[in-house]
Parts: sequence; structure tokens; C-alpha cells
Amino acid sequence: MAATPERGETTLLDDGETREETGKSARFTAGPAAPVRTLVDVFEASVRDHPDELALDDGTTRLTYRALAAEVERRRRALAAAGVGLGDRVGVRVPSGTNELYVAVLAVLAAGAAYVPVDAEDPDERAELVFAEAGVRAVVGAGQRIDATGRDGEGAPAARPGPEHDAWIIFTSGSTGRPKGVAVSHRSAAAFVDAEAALFLVDEPIGPGDRVMAGLSVAFDASCEEMWLAWRYGACLVPVPRAQVRSGADLGPWLVEQEITVVSTVPTLAALWESEALAEVRLLIFGGEACPPELTQRLVTEGREVWNTYGPTEATVVACASLLTGEEPIRIGLPLNGWELAVVDESGEPVPMGGSGQLVIGGVGLARYLDPEKDAEKYAPLESLGWERAYRSGDLVRAEPEGLVFLGRGDEQIKLGGRRIELGEVDSALQALSGVAGAAAAVRTARSGNQLLVGYLVTQDGWDHAAAVERLRAELPAALVPLLAPVAELPTRTSGKVDRDALPWPLPDLETAGPAEQLYGTEAWLAEQWTETLGVAVTGAADDFFAIGGNSLAAAQLTTRLRTRYPSAAVVDIYQQPTLRKLARRLEKSVQDDGAVRTVAPVPFRTKLVQSVLLLPLLTVVGLRWTVALLALGNVLHRFGAYPWAPTASWWLVAAGAALLFSPPGRLAIAAGGARLLLRGVK
Repeated sequence: MAATPERGETTLLDDGETREETGKSARFTAGPAAPVRTLVDVFEASVRDHPDELALDDGTTRLTYRALAAEVERRRRALAAAGVGLGDRVGVRVPSGTNELYVAVLAVLAAGAAYVPVDAEDPDERAELVFAEAGVRAVVGAGQRIDATGRDGEGAPAARPGPEHDAWIIFTSGSTGRPKGVAVSHRSAAAFVDAEAALFLVDEPIGPGDRVMAGLSVAFDASCEEMWLAWRYGACLVPVPRAQVRSGADLGPWLVEQEITVVSTVPTLAALWESEALAEVRLLIFGGEACPPELTQRLVTEGREVWNTYGPTEATVVACASLLTGEEPIRIGLPLNGWELAVVDESGEPVPMGGSGQLVIGGVGLARYLDPEKDAEKYAPLESLGWERAYRSGDLVRAEPEGLVFLGRGDEQIKLGGRRIELGEVDSALQALSGVAGAAAAVRTARSGNQLLVGYLVTQDGWDHAAAVERLRAELPAALVPLLAPVAELPTRTSGKVDRDALPWPLPDLETAGPAEQLYGTEAWLAEQWTETLGVAVTGAADDFFAIGGNSLAAAQLTTRLRTRYPSAAVVDIYQQPTLRKLARRLEKSVQDDGAVRTVAPVPFRTKLVQSVLLLPLLTVVGLRWTVALLALGNVLHRFGAYPWAPTASWWLVAAGAALLFSPPGRLAIAAGGARLLLRGVK
């Protein structure tokens, strides 16, 4: 399947440079794929090489590679006892931020099965749908619980997987309204892990002592990058709960506290962190959404590599990458070793270098759809280049010798907060609501710059806004629940399809209208902050932050605003009290609580007097330092002649005074002792 260089191609050479030929077409190849192996091989190699190094640390329990391997083996045996064997599929739905989640992933792989992750916070209906589509034999839940509720029949015994076996199956948003499963083999997964090893920090590779943040949902394919950025090199994976990730700016101090050195995340989240929070980070990887130039200019610095990566789930996490320099344009770069890229026109022919078209991916990283018909459609051969399988990404790019530049989507798939969303899936959920005659979803940008997923609805008898929001939250992941906007009709094209571009925006009663009721005090101020964050006007004190377009990143941004007046405000406050009135009451109460705690009693007069008296010996100590220095000078002068006016003293006495008054331990002892005396009795 690997294409050989021909005239008219751009080939990535071993030294990372490109060779440009006159009249070449937009085809990019890199070095050969890594030797064939499995993720189990990768993990076992690190266990052999670094048995006593930390492998996993969730803040509660630390596991070395030796201890992690033992725990994985124990869990593998439990899976085998539950009937899980080679080639099976196992659902994983374990709370984020725990060692338990990542042990479960490794145990499923060790049993020879593929893991099928679902975020523990997603609705139960979503989990049931995914597990049914995948045909899982068992589900690993919280507390190491294994529910063998899958298909009937005796399965294969647990065994070591081969390169051809599936490593994971991740479900992405589907245009038909149902999520679609994408299976990635061990061969593709291990090739990806090894290709990144040849890319990042080549001069000072990741290794023991590095700490990799694991903050992405395991239902998001970029989480695979986090895991193996640690386990491929003998580094430590440091899980962080999703709730803490959603806190946005609050995650910055956690990075410092945990001494994180490697981070893979979406640009929107990184933009909320102070630069100081990344002081120890030496590898920062962006992916999942477009990277703004101003962010790279702020974060690219000496001693840190910052990479922009691109890759759909269907091509194993990352297909190409670009080392950022802080200069424009921001590129998605050149292919990883073993991957092949081509930019084609509507007829499937490669465009000339410098031209634009759809990005098509080939090579070792190609995955497959569980649906054979979908797989045949999206991975059809690319006859113009002789590729037997090629993934049509639907993304538009410009081909340049230095690397690809992302231009946008060519279909109805969008990215919001780093998550790929098929608008058709949202359409289907909207159309199934009671009292809805027609519906369509679209992404809109509010005046604040915040992107909103908006669901346009033509309503009829039986429509209930509150009930609709509740049902959507029960059926869809939080990222797919849109702001609901009733309209009189849905504009259509000549083909009869909804013209999403013609859907009204801004909505007259959403951005321009004021509150339906008069708001005062904290509620009025809070409504202004909501509007500034979301770009959507608040209609009343009963408004729900998430129902009018808020999401996790917007909540983090709002928290930053709230702290200008209420320093103790936290993201959890918004999640626990999402309505305007209740959140305002909580903020007011936080001020009252803080006021009670921060009341400082005046220092008693007697204490002030004692402190003043105790200052005298401390000032005397300062004078003694000068005395010791003068005595040393006098001793030196008397060695060269008679100086009656110069005082002298024993060198032993001078040395003792210098040790006490000038050496760091001596000065520390005096300072600590003096502080204890001065602050005695002070609370």
C-alpha cells in the first residue's frame, strides 16, 4: 500500500527536509513505518527496561511499572474468568482521574481483547447504544466490576494479541444519527506510538522522571496519545479528573503542583492557563481544533517544543504534525513515518503543489469502520495514486512543501471544543423531540467570539422547551446538546436539503433582547458576565447557563470573570447551581462566608510591647555582624604592622561569630528563632 516516490511528488527525507521538484503534485510521504509489534509489546518493553520507575500516579496511589504489570495481570485473569478472550470486545466505563481506568485499559489489551471506551459521565443511553453496536462481551465499570453481559456463546480463550487484532474501538459522531465505531489494530496503534517517538524531543527524549498529564476523555482518541506518551518511554502517567479539567484556569496550578512535563490538549483549554503554569512543561502538543497564532506566540519558548497535530480517529489519532515556531501560518505539517497524504480535487486527482483540495490519508495508520458499507465508502481505493485503501477526510487543506495548511471542512461535520461532531446526529436527536416538525443544527459564533451549537426547531403542539432540554441531556454527550432556537421555517436549497448557512443569526430575541424581567444587584451583574461570555442575552433569573449555550470551556471562562468580584468562585459552583438566581445566591453567600473567616482581631497592646522589646536583641545581632567583620580586619592589619587603634580577637572567636552570623545555617537559625519569639502567642 505504501506509495513509491514518482516525479511530481514531495518526499519527506530522513533529515526532515523536503525535496521540491518542478511541476510536482500534492503528495506527501515520510520514512518507513516502524517495525511490526503490538501495544502489549510496547508496554512490556518499558516494564523490562524501567521496572522500578513510576508508571501511574493518580494522587492517591503510585504504581511502578513492576507493580502496574502485576495489577494488569491480576485484572487480565479476572477478565479471562469472565469469558473474555482473544478478539473479543470489552466496554470500559470507569470514572476519570483514577489509576483504575488505565489499569482496565491495559488489562483488556493484555487479555487479547479490544477496549471500547465510554465516558463515565455520558448518559446511560449513549453507553448502551455504543456497547450494543460494538457487541461487547463484558463491561468493566467502577470498583473493578466486570459485567459479563455481552453476546452469548463460548468465546476464545484469553491470549496474547497479534498485530492484526484490534486494540481499541472508539465511536465518533455519525451523520445518520447513530455513532459510528472505528476499530484500530495493534499494528496501526504501535506504529503511531513509535512514529511519535521519532518526532518529539529527539535530542532529549521523554523518559523516567517525565510526568504526562492524562486529562482527556478515554472516549476521545487523543487519550491514546496521552497514555503511550508515558508508557512508550518509561515515564509516569498522571490522571486528572474530568471535573478538574473543566475548571480551566484552575488546572494551571495543578500542572505546577504535579510537576507535569508533557501535555497533550486542545488549544482552547491551554489558552486558559497562565504561562507560568507551563514553566516545567517541555513538550506541549495541540490537536483537535485550529490553533490560534497568538496562543503559539505566547507559549513557544526556549526549552519547550510545541507541536500542532492533525489526525482523524479513522487514521489512528495523528496523521501529520508541525513543530511550531510562533510564526504564521500555523500548519498541520507533514506526515508521520508510515503515513501518506495527498491533496485531491473533486475528481480524485492530486492538485498541484500550492493548490487546495480534500485531504486523503493512506498508509499504516488506516483504521476501519465496524459498518462494512461505511468502510467501503470512506476507505475506497484512490485509483489516481494506486492506493488500495484511502481515507477521505472531508477536510480542506492547502498543499505547501513546508507542510499542509488547514482550511476547514468540506461537508457537514464540525469541530467544537476539540470534538468532532456530525451535525446529522444532532439533527436526528432534535427531530425526535416531541412537538418538533422540523429541525437542523448549525455552529454559530456569538459576538463574544464563543462558538455555539444551535438547534433550530420548527415547533408545533406539544412543544416544551424544558422537557426537550432534559431529554437531549439524557441522550447526548454534553458537547452535542445545542442551544434551542425555535424558528418559523427552515430555509432549503434547490436540492431540498436544509441550507444551514441561511439559518438566521444572530437571533433577534437572543442577542439583542434584554431580560424579560428586571434584574438587580448580583443577578444583574451576573447576567452581564453570562452575556459577555456566551454572547447571548439573559432573559430572566431562571435561565440555565448550559441551556442557553454554555459548555465546559465557557464555564471555565465565566469563572475567571466571576473571580474579579468573588475570589472563591469555582467551576463547580456553575455546575451545581446553573440557574442565574441560584448561582447569584451562592456567590453572595461565598462573600459572607469569606467575610466571617477573614475577620482579623487587632493585636493586643501587651503583645505589641513585647514585640518591641524583643526587637532589641535582634538589632543587636545585626550589630554583631559588623563587630565580627571589624575584628577580622583588625587581626589582618596587625599581621602587617602595629595598629593600636585596631581591635583584635582570637581567630577561633572570629570563626565562630562568622559561622553563626554569616553562614546560611546560622542566619536561618537566628531568623527562625527570632520569628518564633516575635510571633509567640499570635494567632
